[in-house]
Amino acid sequence: MAGRKSTGSGKKSSGRKYGKAAGKSVESAVRREKKGTLRSGKGGKGGAVKSRKQAIAIGLSEARKKGAKVPKKAQA
Repeated sequence: MAGRKSTGSGKKSSGRKYGKAAGKSVESAVRREKKGTLRSGKGGKGGAVKSRKQAIAIGLSEARKKGAKVPKKAQA
């Protein structure tokens, strides 16, 4: 029998999942969260962001608005 290895039948994703611009946007948001200047809500009118997860979500949202390569939001 032939000794070929199977690489899986699933679709392979090519390249990066998130673009470099998205990474910079998230990095900026996390830095602002640490500094205490990142705010939630439309137009930053909500309270100060305290969780790292929320800071990352805001960074990805900002990246999407700028048109960076970011996967679509998971629909619940």
